[in-house]
Amino acid sequence: MQLFPRKPKYTIVKIAKKNSIPSDLWSKCEECGDLIYNKKLDENLKVCPKCNFHFTLTALERVKLLTDEGTFKEMDADMESLDPLGFEGPKTYIEKLKKDRELTGLKDAVVTGEGLMNGKPVILGVTDSRFIMGSMGSVVGEKLTRAIERSTKERIPIIIVSGSGGGARMYEGLFSLMQMAKTSAALARHNAAGGLFLSVLTNPTMAGIMASFASLGDLIIAEPKALIGFTGPRVIEQTIRQKLPPGFQRSEFMLEHGLIDMIMHRKTMKAELTKLLGYF
Repeated sequence: MQLFPRKPKYTIVKIAKKNSIPSDLWSKCEECGDLIYNKKLDENLKVCPKCNFHFTLTALERVKLLTDEGTFKEMDADMESLDPLGFEGPKTYIEKLKKDRELTGLKDAVVTGEGLMNGKPVILGVTDSRFIMGSMGSVVGEKLTRAIERSTKERIPIIIVSGSGGGARMYEGLFSLMQMAKTSAALARHNAAGGLFLSVLTNPTMAGIMASFASLGDLIIAEPKALIGFTGPRVIEQTIRQKLPPGFQRSEFMLEHGLIDMIMHRKTMKAELTKLLGYF
């Protein structure tokens, strides 16, 4: 029996758990599951370099992507939602608005304004899915309607980039639902006046947004693999008790079945949209 045991020739190293990976350094791709270094992801315009999945952009990131530097002038920046129903739940509507304003730095779920796109003037509206899922309340509807009406009056093309998993905002009840009709009516007047509207759909574009202004573009364009529709595929399957076809409600499926006109990669979107503006 040894009185003095030999010292082991190996070193014990504690391996950090997966959950301890700093979230501000790496992102996990929803499509392929790959871990991507955030700096590399940002340099690639938030597109997965492995599978081409398009991560969500904020409204201000989208504005920066599509407009020439220093040319964008925001409209109606100080408009804020009220609480017409005095909505109460686990959280009140006022509390949800306050929380998402702090999270996003925005007053509500849309940014509108005028700028240049490769030298061409455009009116631009962009929804932000971080703000109550990009849902449409009275402020979103009003800001988009004003942007459409300005586009009609000044005879400048309008581009609206949609991304909403929430549709009409239930916290405002009928005030929210009427925005579907209001934005659609403004686009009908815009069309009658010979105005141009390009609708860009991003992941996801669902429910009341898709059932109103997002589906009314002279051309409807989508990013690759974006989820597009009214009700989500899981709810549809549970309702009809049938298995849906592969890729159902994704951009590629919608293009094949005629709901959208074209798919654009984020890296070439500004150039391709500018080309379309030139054609019209």
